[in-house]
Amino acid sequence: MGLYADRMNYIDTENAFKVGPYIAQVERETQKKVIRCNLGEPDFALPAHIRDEVKAQLDNDLTHYNDPQGILPLREAIADNISQTRQMRVSPEQVVVFPGAKPPIGLCQQVYTNPGDEIIYPSPGFPIYESFIEFMKAVPKPLHLKQENGFSFTADDLEPLITERTKLIYINFPSNPTGGVATMDQLKSIADIIDKKAPASIRVYSDEVYEHILFDNSQHVSIASLLPKKTIIVSGVSKSYSWTGGRVGWAVFPTTEEAAVFKNMNINYFSCIPAYNQMGAKIAIESPQSTICIDQMVSEFEKRRNFVVNGLNAIDGISCQMPKGAFYVFPNISGICQQLDIENYYQKLPPDIQQKTSPSTLFQMFLLFHHHVATMDRKSFGRIGSNGMHFLRLSIATSMDDLTEGLESTTRASTDMEGFSEFMKQGPLY
Repeated sequence: MGLYADRMNYIDTENAFKVGPYIAQVERETQKKVIRCNLGEPDFALPAHIRDEVKAQLDNDLTHYNDPQGILPLREAIADNISQTRQMRVSPEQVVVFPGAKPPIGLCQQVYTNPGDEIIYPSPGFPIYESFIEFMKAVPKPLHLKQENGFSFTADDLEPLITERTKLIYINFPSNPTGGVATMDQLKSIADIIDKKAPASIRVYSDEVYEHILFDNSQHVSIASLLPKKTIIVSGVSKSYSWTGGRVGWAVFPTTEEAAVFKNMNINYFSCIPAYNQMGAKIAIESPQSTICIDQMVSEFEKRRNFVVNGLNAIDGISCQMPKGAFYVFPNISGICQQLDIENYYQKLPPDIQQKTSPSTLFQMFLLFHHHVATMDRKSFGRIGSNGMHFLRLSIATSMDDLTEGLESTTRASTDMEGFSEFMKQGPLY
C-alpha cells in the first residue's frame, strides 16, 4: 500500500508558481536580476480606499467566524452589480463567496460531474480547468483556440465537442493567457448551440475575473445574459483591484439551491472567508473611486501592451497578436524554435523527458537560465493536444523599464545558438 492515493497521480498544477524557485536559483547563482514576466499579478498597490476599509474593519474586531456563504453586505453588493451589468435578476442568495476565484473551478467539477462525464474547456486556458478533470475521473474535451482566429472560438468550433455526457463548459473572457475578448454576436451563437445541443443539466462556467481589464474601447459581455438559468458567473478582487493576496472571489449560481450546496462545500473546506476582507471587497465593488483606480491601471497596461507587442514583432522569429483584454501577451515563437534548431534538440531527448517538456518549454527555460527573463510556456496552459504549438505567455504586469530589458534579452536569446547548445548540454532544466 502506497503513501498517496492513486488519484494524486492525476492532478496537475499551475506552473506560474513553480517558476518561482527557478527564479530564486538564477538570482542566487548569478547575482543578477531576473525580469519577471511569469506571474499574473498586477504590479499596482491595493487602492487606498479599499485598504482603509480593511483596516477599519480590523479595528472593529470583524475577525471572527461569519456566514460560510459570505457576509450579506458583500453578497448584496455582488448581486446588485451583476444585476445591473449583466441585465439579469440576481438575489444575494444565489451568491457564494470563496477564498479567491480559483476554488470554484475544482469545486464545480466535484459538485456537477460524475466519473465519465465530459468537461469542455479552452486550450490554451487557465491551467486549473484541465488540472482537476482527470483527478475527478471526468473526460477532458479541450477546445483548442487558434491564433488565426484571434484565440477565440465560434459555435461551429464548440458544437462537435458537445455530447449527451457534457456537464460543464468553461468559458473565459477576457482570457488568460491570450487576452481574447468575446463579442455579443459571438456569444449569442455559442449560447444558441449550447441551448440546442447540450443536456438540460449543463452548466456553463463563465470565468470573468478579468472583466474590467479591457483595451481599445472593448466592452465586457457575459454569456450569463443569454443563458441565465445555465451559467455560473465567477469573478473576484485579485485582478481588477490588484488584490491577489486578499483571496476574495465569488460565484453567482443559477439557483439558490445550487448556492446552498456550495455553501456546504465551503463549510467542509474553508469554514468562512475573513469578514474584514469581504468588507474591503464590498467597498471595492461599490466605490466610485474604484473606477478611477481601474481606469488608471488599465491605461498603463494598454501602454505596456502596445510597447511589448510591437517589440516582440520586431524580433525575427516571433509573431504576436494584439490582445484586447487581461494583461498578457501570447507570442508565437515557432520561428525562434527553427532558428535555434530547438525541435531537433527536442526530438533527441529520451521519450520520458519529451513527455515532460516541449520546444517552447526548452526556450522558456533557456530564456530564464541564460538570459534572465521569466516567462511561461504553451504547455502550462493545457497539455492535452498541445504538441507542435510553440508559444510563450508574458505578463505585462511589470514596469516599463523591466519590459524594455526583457525585450532586449529576448532579442539576444533568439539568435544565441551557441548559448542554447550549451544549455542543452547542461540539462535537465527541461
